Amino acid sequence: MGLNIGVVGATGAVGRKILDILLERKLDIEELHCFASERTAGEKLDWNGRLVVVELLTEEAMKQPFDYILFSAGGDISLKYAPIAQEAGNTVIDNSSQWRMTDGIPLIVPEVNGHTLRNYQGIIANPNCSTIQMVMALAPLHRIYKMNRIVVSTYQAVSGSGHKAIVELEKQMKDPEYPAQVYPKRIAANCIPHIDVFNENGFTKEELKMVYETHKILSDDSIAINATTVRVPVFYGHSESVTVTFESAPRLMEVKELLRSEPGVVLMDDADNLEYPTPLEIAGTDDTYVGRIRKDLYDPCTLSMWIVADNLRKGAATNAVQIIEKMEELKNQ
Repeated sequence: MGLNIGVVGATGAVGRKILDILLERKLDIEELHCFASERTAGEKLDWNGRLVVVELLTEEAMKQPFDYILFSAGGDISLKYAPIAQEAGNTVIDNSSQWRMTDGIPLIVPEVNGHTLRNYQGIIANPNCSTIQMVMALAPLHRIYKMNRIVVSTYQAVSGSGHKAIVELEKQMKDPEYPAQVYPKRIAANCIPHIDVFNENGFTKEELKMVYETHKILSDDSIAINATTVRVPVFYGHSESVTVTFESAPRLMEVKELLRSEPGVVLMDDADNLEYPTPLEIAGTDDTYVGRIRKDLYDPCTLSMWIVADNLRKGAATNAVQIIEKMEELKNQ
């Protein structure tokens, strides 16, 4: 028997991407149920040769038995409906920030800490897109050298803010007078060092997510993390400049070999041939790409690197589907 899968928020950007990736990764799916609000309920989706009618999201619908329900409809929807689905015995994979820091709810990047899901049933949180790609690159190094401190600056695509942000950038590129609506300032030909709301300490919520989510995923609160998150006029793909200090001095060739052999990580690091990842090149792929790896000029225990990934895929939808794959793998071991 194949899997019975539910997708909440199926008509949104991430929900539609989940449907694509479920098909691409060839999961054995017997039943697929798509849920949305009254605005798009009744819409018909063509999926794998089937015509799937989008159902209205209700409490009763979440009480049905599913193998997995993937939520991509925002924190308020997850807060209301995910516990109902969990109480009915369903495994919920949530893409919002609602449950990420809740005690007892695992925050999962399958390649990094997916092993912790063995025999688990309940709500599983998908991390923030920026956090996912950073820990993908740093986790294999942390296992060998142990990180003491991370300083990260992100360059995040507008698709992370949804379809309206993509449209706003498109229109501003054509019309210099088109007003800022999604963002506090014009995004075209600009960089905005402000993602999510500001905290009293001067950091934004997005920046603090990277701190606390990294601690939780790696099960290590001792790592000092300082993040600056920036929105840039790129459509798809987040980039990060990361400087990390370890307890012991890493050997550059060993670092590259560790990353080269890590599942889900692609090393693109050949300065002589101008080989390094950019968001335009990697859009539409599922891996995390790492380049510009170099030793610090003054501290032998410090490295800098450049990390790029597709924020809608590995940063959201692909990671959620990979959680299903990991759980099915653990069941069969």
